[in-house]
Amino acid sequence: MNWDLIWSSFGPIITGAVTGTIPLTLASFALGLVLALVVALLRLSSNWLLSGIGRFYVSVIRGTPLLVQLFVIFFGLPSIGIRLDPWPSAIIAFSLNVGGYAAEIIRAAILSVPKGQWEAGHTIGMSHPQTLVRIILPQAARVSVPPLSNTFISLVKDTSLASLILVTELFRNAQQIAAFSQEFMALYLQAALVYWVICLVLSTAQSAVERRLDRYVAH
Repeated sequence: MNWDLIWSSFGPIITGAVTGTIPLTLASFALGLVLALVVALLRLSSNWLLSGIGRFYVSVIRGTPLLVQLFVIFFGLPSIGIRLDPWPSAIIAFSLNVGGYAAEIIRAAILSVPKGQWEAGHTIGMSHPQTLVRIILPQAARVSVPPLSNTFISLVKDTSLASLILVTELFRNAQQIAAFSQEFMALYLQAALVYWVICLVLSTAQSAVERRLDRYVAH
């Protein structure tokens, strides 16, 4: 086993995390959250058509593998004349996937807010949208933080699939070094270690945020 190569490979792997994995995760999660909020509101709509569109979207996303979604966008769309580079393809696929799962989290969080909060908003003269934005969503956000944080952490690991469409990120760099050196076990364990450390840091941050939010909850 080439220990010098293994130690020196930490640099490129960590670089791949900083320049690839983390930006890809942040961009996909941010876009996915916006999409999730829209889909959650569609699901809660009294209009059967809008609600049906929301249910259909969630059903498709949750009922198909992320890898298949990624391949459909990168390899499938060119067959109908739509060609996207690896990075946009990955961001779109991950955002759509996050949107499907996070939509149900947000919907459940909104439903967890007591109906009396809606009535209180209307009593003081707020319209339905104003009550939603100023009263309901802030309370729902507090409830949704733990499950959304778990979704974010899962996305960090899911971005490794982007290596299959040649996105240069953490796992892609590990693959390239392993292919050159033939030190597959060591390099893949290194990649796993870096993913674990990232997720450990995020889990610690999640716990801190939850403790902070817990201060505003009546016991």
